[in-house]
Amino acid sequence: MTARTSAGILVFRRASGLEVLLGHMGGPFWARKDAGAWTIPKGEPSPGEDLLAAALREFAEELGVPAPAGSPMPLGDVRQSGGKVVSAWAVEGDLDVATIVSNKVEIAWPPRSGRTLLVPELDRAAWFTPDEARRLVVKAQSAFVDRLEEALGVR
Repeated sequence: MTARTSAGILVFRRASGLEVLLGHMGGPFWARKDAGAWTIPKGEPSPGEDLLAAALREFAEELGVPAPAGSPMPLGDVRQSGGKVVSAWAVEGDLDVATIVSNKVEIAWPPRSGRTLLVPELDRAAWFTPDEARRLVVKAQSAFVDRLEEALGVR
């Protein structure tokens, strides 16, 4: 069996020190969770779709705005605890997190109930220092923050 893959964009800015943009996963399961409930905007590529193209498309779908223009910096891959492999790129830019409007997805809720609920993929986004991001992001994705700092020479 092939591992599922996702591709995402880690936006960063350097206004008052390095900050990265993360999204909080939507839906009732994540509603009261903080640590481990934040992610880079990402998603699965369509069959035959280039991973960077998928990352840019997913960013726009999950935040309702295109990723900042700029040269995407590859951050490599990580394997999350569930087995999914995530590829990411960093792009410098700024974004007003108050303006995000995520696409909606249908989930089974409560689990195994046969009922469904329409929820935003990301219910909010926020800027974090690298240390805050490492504490809050899905554990495996903290490597992307480390790699960004190394690439920028700020570690």
